[in-house]
This record gives sequence, structure tokens and C-alpha cells, in this order.
Amino acid sequence: MLRLGPGRPAGHRPLPRPPFEGVHVTAGDEERRVKTAAPHEAQDAPSADPYSVVIPTIGRRCLDACLRALAEAAVPPPREVFVVDDRRDADGPLDLTGAGPLADRVTVLATGGRGPAAARNAGLCHVATPWVVFLDDDVQVRPGWGALLAHDLAQAGPGTAGVQGRLTVPLPDDRRPTDWERCTAGLEEAAWATADMAYRTETVRRAGGFDERFLRAFREDADLALRLMDGGWTLGRGTRSTLHPVRPADRWVSVRTQRGNADDALMNRIHGPDWWTRAEAPRGRLPGHLAVTATGLTAAALALTGHRRAAAVAGALWAAGTAEFTWARIAPGPRTAAEVATMIGTSVVIPPLAALHRALGAIRHRSAAAWGGTA
Repeated sequence: MLRLGPGRPAGHRPLPRPPFEGVHVTAGDEERRVKTAAPHEAQDAPSADPYSVVIPTIGRRCLDACLRALAEAAVPPPREVFVVDDRRDADGPLDLTGAGPLADRVTVLATGGRGPAAARNAGLCHVATPWVVFLDDDVQVRPGWGALLAHDLAQAGPGTAGVQGRLTVPLPDDRRPTDWERCTAGLEEAAWATADMAYRTETVRRAGGFDERFLRAFREDADLALRLMDGGWTLGRGTRSTLHPVRPADRWVSVRTQRGNADDALMNRIHGPDWWTRAEAPRGRLPGHLAVTATGLTAAALALTGHRRAAAVAGALWAAGTAEFTWARIAPGPRTAAEVATMIGTSVVIPPLAALHRALGAIRHRSAAAWGGTA
């Protein structure tokens, strides 16, 4: 087990109770029971801590593989599995055939596109076991996962709020990974990722659940981890293993992910500028993006005001910064024509978009207070 939060006392002290009695599903949310759920205590290992699983989804095809892997590897099985349908415009029921022998333990909840944080909270509201395991719908737990989870939970001390699974991202053997594949592979080193994270149910509830201001699958897990550690709890890394395949994506996926810079602004506001270190999060290239964007804007302003020589210097600095960023993404990759073209095109627009989203996030969250749970 790994203890985080140097300088904090061992064990834990009670977290203040926010105006939060469990996490609530708001009016209008729907619940559907796939079959009549039953505890099946006779099948559960008597020595294992009871647990439930919460899987938020937007109806991607990978949900089937996620459920199939869980059904095969979850021995002892979860008491219940809450699949939270977060599609904004659901065009039919989810395909849950992959649940197999777990089908009678599956409950479907609907949250209508409010984001993964709200979806996890909706599932958390219904959990009646001491432990809850959050899985993403694009992961596949590995063989033996259930037994290793039981071991991880048994090894968790009374001051441990959560235990993380070990993520593995399969990469191609016959070529270098693309930029998107490398970004996904970074999850192997991510701390407290809810792709596979077990938490004490009541502890998460008392902490207010997940902060629903994080509308994307980004930073909401780090935020919860920091709140728990600030409350005196520790977090650990377990032995169970989960596969996280690289999902298909178009060439503009790296551009869309820049929206996460707005979430970083919220993290800065509620956790302070040192949250990166405390959450073991990579710092990223935002400082460089801000510098490149500033030189580009300066070059344009100087050119418009007739300062051609100064504009040329600023423009050269912008070009140099953009070229460095582009090559940093091309060099470790497969260097195919398609990948190189994608890196060149996206590397030009990523810095200004990153700066824009960060600025918009800072404005939007300028008065944000600590999360207190759902009303």
C-alpha cells in the first residue's frame, strides 16, 4: 500500500458531512431493473468484503466487452452492478448481453448526459455494500481480477479510503505508437484513475461524491482523491490488473481534449497551484502553449501596427515553438504520412486552443468553492 500526503497523520479523521445524505439521482432520472436482483450470498466467497460495481457509459460498443470481462473475472462476484446510462439522447436500451451470469445483478440508471461525475454519483446513491468499484466502460478486467480485488480490499487498513487497480494499455508490436496511443498509454501511470478504482462507499459519500462541475472524464477522479487525502485518508495501489484498450479516434481527437484545460483551471481554484504534485498528475505543456500563443498574437499585433521587423522576430519565435512542439509529437511515433500530416495540422491549433480553454475555465470558475455534494 502507498501512503500519500506527507505531513498528514496516519489513519484518518472524520470528514465533515456536507449537506449530503448519499448521492441523489435528480427528478427525471430513470431506473430500470434488468432482472430481479438477488444478493446470491451462497455464491459469494464468505471471506471477501462485499462490493458493488458502478460503470458509467454513453452506450459505446466497448461496454459489451467490459461486461463480458467482468462476468468472467469477478469471482467472487459483485453484490450488484450499476450501469449508468449517460446518453443525452438514448435511442433505445443498452445492450447488456455481455453481463451473462451477472445479468440478474445488473441495474440500469439513466442520467441524461450530465457527465461521468454525475453518472458515478447516481450509481453511488444506490450502493449498499461497504466497497464500491468504479470501472470505465472501455476497460476489461483481467482473469483473476475478482480474487485479487478481494485481496486488495482485505489488505486495506482502516485509514485507507481507496485502492487503485493496475491499468495496462496494449500497444502495437509492429510499429511505434501514434500520438493518441501514447496519450492513452499514459493511463498506466495515472494516479487514482476511476478506470478501476475501489473506494469505501460511506467515505466517498461523506466527501460529497464526485464533483459534478467536471463535465468530462477528466480530473474528477484526481479531485476526489485530493479531497479524501486532505481529510486524512490514504490511498493505495492494489494488485488486480485491468486492460484499457486504445479506443478508435479520428485525427482531431487531440484538439478536442484541450477542453480539459478548463478543468485544470477549476482544480487550481479549489485545490491550489500545487495540486499537480499532490495528485501525481503530469504537468503537461500548458506553459509552452501559452508562450507560443503569446508570440503568435504579438507577431500579429506588431504586423498590424506596421512594426514589420519586430513582427518578423516574434513570428520566427512562434514558428520555432510550433516546430518544436510538432517534432516532439512526430519523433516517437510511426512517422507515416497520415500521422505526420495529423501532427502538423493539430500542432498549429493546439496551443491557442489550450490557452483559450484555460482562460475560459479561469473565468467560469473564478468564484468556485469547494464541492459540497449534490443537494
